[in-house]
Amino acid sequence: MARGEGRTTFTSVLRVREFRAMWLAEFFSVAGDQIARVALSVLVFNRTNSAALTALTYALTFVPALLGGILLSGLGDRFPRRDVMIAADMIRAVLVGMMVIPGMPLWLLCVLVATMTLMSGPFKAAQQALLPDVLHGEKYMVGMSIRNITGQAAQLAGFAGGGVLVAKFGTSTGLGVNAATFVVSAVLLLAVAHRAAPDRGSTAGMSFLASTGTGARMVWRDPALRALVALNWLAGFYVVAEALAAPYVDGLGAGAIAVGLIMAADPLGSVIGAVIFGKWVPEHVQVRVIGVLGVLAGIPLGFCLFQPGLVASIMLFAMSGMLATGYNIQGTVSFVRRLPNEFRAQGSGLNSAGLITVQGIGALAAGALADFIGPAQAIAAAGIAGAIVAIPVALAWRRARTSQPPAVPARASSSH
Repeated sequence: MARGEGRTTFTSVLRVREFRAMWLAEFFSVAGDQIARVALSVLVFNRTNSAALTALTYALTFVPALLGGILLSGLGDRFPRRDVMIAADMIRAVLVGMMVIPGMPLWLLCVLVATMTLMSGPFKAAQQALLPDVLHGEKYMVGMSIRNITGQAAQLAGFAGGGVLVAKFGTSTGLGVNAATFVVSAVLLLAVAHRAAPDRGSTAGMSFLASTGTGARMVWRDPALRALVALNWLAGFYVVAEALAAPYVDGLGAGAIAVGLIMAADPLGSVIGAVIFGKWVPEHVQVRVIGVLGVLAGIPLGFCLFQPGLVASIMLFAMSGMLATGYNIQGTVSFVRRLPNEFRAQGSGLNSAGLITVQGIGALAAGALADFIGPAQAIAAAGIAGAIVAIPVALAWRRARTSQPPAVPARASSSH
């Protein structure tokens, strides 16, 4: 990647004006999202003192993206992708702004959170589908590494800063900042050139439902794509540390700032991992080891069984995030590259929708489990379970990468 030996560097990619606009827009949006997650976690836990309800609210920042990613991601293949992103940003800004209204009932707050999350599906799909049009060749891989580093840095800043912000100014301020970041993101995206919707050829008249089925079949029939999707979806196990941050920190006797620090640990590790794998590990090595990294990412969480202190917990969660990033960057790049342009948004949306949904389900299940066995034990159980599930996934990827995957003539068979 960015080695400077006549190859594409981070700096050269950041000189691309359109990518720079998308990069900054994503940074502000992600940072604001994490501030909102801290605010919502603290708000609900303070109201209910329930780990399950806290995790439920956190899960609502993930789960509804299933419908958005499956049913609405095709918008990025039917309309200009930049316009889809801007529209999704503005809708989410309005929804989050409504959460600031004083005295908002908990059930209505959950509805607004779920609807906001729904709109993340088409935004993310359009974004992933547009990036290969903005960056070509090796610049795409380097750009994905930059996005991962800055995206995780934004999570780090949002979680850590969110803890301080919420502690000093309250949850409404945190939600208001999130609404503002969506507006900033939409304005920055205006700098991206307007591109017409991709030519869908014989699939132009396909309904959303038929398009969804075609995209799903295309992914399912390719062993490599199946394995890459399964690797990404291991996040359903590894997200529990963030989801249970408030009750976990409560068990340590710490406050809101510590909640933000615990939530920031995984993104911090991810930044470190993105630098290590993005700059110093050759791509052909990454392709070979991503399955093993999927297994290793769960092991640090297992040590929560011994109920370590705050500093040790931060180190363990950061290590898990670093290892997970090792397979995430290469897996995402390989996945998007294999998709035909006219189904790029749909395929990316299905992958992202599943990823966000399993994170939500994992958070919800961990919250329920934590109410019975405690948050530290629930986090440990999720990490161990993730490592076990990752073993057959790693073996499947090993078989898929050494065999010749079916070429993308799934395009032809999926046009009917």
